[in-house]
Amino acid sequence: MKVFKFGGFAVSTAANIKNLVNIINMNSTDQLLIIVSAMGKTTDALEKLCLAYLNNRNEAILLLNGIKEFHELIISELFGSEDHPVYDEVANTFIEIEWMLEEEPHPDFDFIYDQIVSIGELVSSKIISAYLAECKLNSKWIDARSYIHTDNSYREGIIDWEKTSASILQLQEHIKNQIIVSQGFIGGTSENFTTTLGREGSDYSAAVFASCIHAESLTVWKDVPGIMNADPALFSSAQKYEELPYSEALELAYYGANIIHPKTIKPLQNAGIPLFVKPFLKPEESGTRIDQSAKLNNNITAIILKKHQILLTISTKDFSYMDEQYLSALLKTFSEAHIKLNMMQLSALSVSVCLDQDEVKLKKVTDLFHDKLLFKADEGLELLTILNFKEDEVQKLSKGKTIMMEQISIKTAQLVMKYL
Repeated sequence: MKVFKFGGFAVSTAANIKNLVNIINMNSTDQLLIIVSAMGKTTDALEKLCLAYLNNRNEAILLLNGIKEFHELIISELFGSEDHPVYDEVANTFIEIEWMLEEEPHPDFDFIYDQIVSIGELVSSKIISAYLAECKLNSKWIDARSYIHTDNSYREGIIDWEKTSASILQLQEHIKNQIIVSQGFIGGTSENFTTTLGREGSDYSAAVFASCIHAESLTVWKDVPGIMNADPALFSSAQKYEELPYSEALELAYYGANIIHPKTIKPLQNAGIPLFVKPFLKPEESGTRIDQSAKLNNNITAIILKKHQILLTISTKDFSYMDEQYLSALLKTFSEAHIKLNMMQLSALSVSVCLDQDEVKLKKVTDLFHDKLLFKADEGLELLTILNFKEDEVQKLSKGKTIMMEQISIKTAQLVMKYL
């Protein structure tokens, strides 16, 4: 069996969904498990809806109506007649959000987030499965929450691998000669609540399914030619990697390359499953292959630019040392708040950390230590990471910017920067 993962771009329009079917037909001899993301920018819209639910119910309802209209337009372009059962299936799925909006918000925002934002993947996968059937392809829709089992860490669900593996292996035994359609990004708790696996976690979901069924390969279909050494939208000279070893792909993902979710690589590496990143609009092209036998082209410098960063400088109120006790407590709290530290620097009196801008998560940390520590936040920054760097490249890419913090090692240069 092969696993295909289609992201938001691949299911963002009726035309793209038809192209998705063309790709499946090109691989008609293979047993396929398909993992899909929410359509287009639906996740972003649902995140806004979550915040509106807390502050302005009327705005939340307007946002929901806009999301529903977006999906209804795609459905009408794919199916035409309003008599098709997919209209009711999708409407009934959105009702789950409508019911939540009628109730007082749950005290845990992360719980709210997962119950609402997960609807994007459920709706998308139902539309894709129905359209495959419309195209006379033998498909079966399954609910990922019944197969990917997590704890109650909402927005960053931690997978119970033993239980998940057993469930997915049963799936493989019972479904033959069908295209299986499921959702990325989501899992389920033992209490039957929905969890999500972290932003952009659909790649990770696909890797979990692939590793548990011992898939022949995982192919992630993207809107780029493959894995690039830099974002082509920002750097016109960006080059494609023809192949990458697991270790290098993992490092690129860790530092923030948006093509692959950081958690995706390890399950595939453990199971020895190759990963292909291929261009959705040109499926005949080779893309990038990631496996153990791949060789790294050391002549290519990787450039990763992360925007919307915060540099948080933390010091004690009594000017005592920032010792191991404070540092240990801080790191534990960052972990519990599911905040990834993109860069960290320690001095005698302070610790500085660079992280993604997320006020809700950050408030959990600052509230806990407000009586002992001082927090100074510089917002709207960029984090530049250069792998296999050359000194002239660092100077060129940082020209015209103020360097707030930097770290240089033999292989890697990292700079937190802001415009002058």
